[in-house]
Amino acid sequence: SQSSSTMTTATTTLVVGATGATGTHVVLQLLQQKQHVRAIARSKQRLLDALNEISPNASQEYADFLEVTEAAVLDLSEEELENLCSGCDACVSCLGHNLTFQGVFGKPRRLVTDTVKRMCHAIETNQSREQEETKTPVKFILMGSDGVANPNGSDDKRTIGERIVLFLLRYLIPPHRDNETAAAYISGKTDNPQNLEWTVIRPTDLIDGTVTKYELFPKPPGSLFGGGKVVATRANVAKSMVDMILTKSLWDEWKFKMPVLHDELN
Repeated sequence: SQSSSTMTTATTTLVVGATGATGTHVVLQLLQQKQHVRAIARSKQRLLDALNEISPNASQEYADFLEVTEAAVLDLSEEELENLCSGCDACVSCLGHNLTFQGVFGKPRRLVTDTVKRMCHAIETNQSREQEETKTPVKFILMGSDGVANPNGSDDKRTIGERIVLFLLRYLIPPHRDNETAAAYISGKTDNPQNLEWTVIRPTDLIDGTVTKYELFPKPPGSLFGGGKVVATRANVAKSMVDMILTKSLWDEWKFKMPVLHDELN
């Protein structure tokens, strides 16, 4: 259940978590489609280096389409974030916690949730200033994981073993709870669809690799412990996001939902 990118118009997308392993792919794939990207990154040079590592000379080739704001996203003022969101067709969060002791157990513990809240507030503030007749909803895409249950209860009930593991993750590993809280917050955003539409992409076990084919499911199709057979390439996670930004039919299929993503099994 996948659609290829069908570019109909020029878009502008704000990407946070742009130097992360998936965020860099999102930025690059949008640039390769000649779409405009605004990225928030602590280090512009680190982002440019990461782009060039995947696609040599990308930072120079697509320089006209890329605008980088050097900052930690939570350090930006409300006005700065509103300015960055202003004029964007889509906003993408690929934020995650660094897998270091400080990244997992240190502050900010609610990095993803607080960022999602602030971005939604900035989008809604901007939208409130727009004329109703010319307003189009901004697409918000959040990267989650298949370990995060859909808050609407539509996922199949987990086994006892899976529920124990998720309970321990929730209370022992702050990033997992952060991802759950962020998904719960965004999934409650259905009261102003004229301002904001959203989806939460929930990839299964992430691996590195190139773009192949991916599949989207309305709920996790198998066990939380796939045994390494069912994986999601970070480049494919990025491709699904880019496809949703550029393909109206795909967006209409998955907006206000939390699709689970797997690489297509041969």
